[in-house]
Amino acid sequence: MWAYIVRRVAVGLALMLALTLVTFALFFASPVDPARFACGKNCSEQQRDQARKALGYDKPVYEQWANFMKGIAVGRDFPADPELRAAAPEVVTHCEAPCLGYSHLNSATVNDLVKGAAPVSISLALVALVMWLTGGVLFGILAAVFKGSFIDRGIVGLTLIAFAFPTFFIAVFFLKYLAVKWQLFDYPSYVSIADGGVASWLVNLMMPGFTLALVFMAGYVRMTRAFVLESMTEDYIRTAKAKGLPGRVVLFKHGLRAALTPLVTMTGLDFATLLGGAIITESVFAYPGLGLLTVQASSAYDLPTIIGVVVLAGAFVIVANILVDISYAFIDPRVRLG
Repeated sequence: MWAYIVRRVAVGLALMLALTLVTFALFFASPVDPARFACGKNCSEQQRDQARKALGYDKPVYEQWANFMKGIAVGRDFPADPELRAAAPEVVTHCEAPCLGYSHLNSATVNDLVKGAAPVSISLALVALVMWLTGGVLFGILAAVFKGSFIDRGIVGLTLIAFAFPTFFIAVFFLKYLAVKWQLFDYPSYVSIADGGVASWLVNLMMPGFTLALVFMAGYVRMTRAFVLESMTEDYIRTAKAKGLPGRVVLFKHGLRAALTPLVTMTGLDFATLLGGAIITESVFAYPGLGLLTVQASSAYDLPTIIGVVVLAGAFVIVANILVDISYAFIDPRVRLG
């Protein structure tokens, strides 16, 4: 088991190195000059060249990548903004490890920007996760138990309808009708637990969380139904029934446990993706999470912020893959990790 974990972590680190290098190559191969935005709109060509040299943008991509990886390992110092640098050239901004870069457009380290946005994305992802897992698994089991019945057809039909609508349509519909026109809910606005308490935090996350959950829930209903039906035809299920075990025990203890393995894979990857930022949902609801941060950075060509968020999102997915692989042995005893 430990040898397998070490191998998976080593592969994950190698993937992270490759991800950062590819990200740097793609973004810095673009025709956009990041020094132009770091220097300001009214700076001269000479000032732009000075900013490019001070920020290290004049160096080869591989050298910039090496400095970025060094910042992740031990931290990094960045030159101050042009206005401060003109008054006090010795002023620098220190970014603690793991340093994801410095945004001169926001006059803040990417770490600080992520720290402000990450709690919003994490909160939204957690609420949506509970909703889509609870609804997806329960309705999927219900559809499998009543296979071929009106209940089964109704559940599958509704999930297909929910899956057909794009996320932005559902989000706009909820805002326009549930919050504005019919006033069934207050207009959602993110409130942290520290500011408004658990109740206010949860209430304001219900609408955007349910928007995400609807889209994901549709896939989980179909997957749960399919895998429960498949597992219920296995020999060990027939053996359990022959021993006289109650149908509820056979379904939940034996059938569902085997069906959970592919669901865990989906859950880990979907949750990691949401941690990287639900771009559409956060943009529609104006929730200041990683998704909205990415949109704002992209529109302003804030390359350091874009690179930092992309690397962070990739790290979420890689870590989720490792945790999912390790969890297989605990969920399904037929799986052995060597």
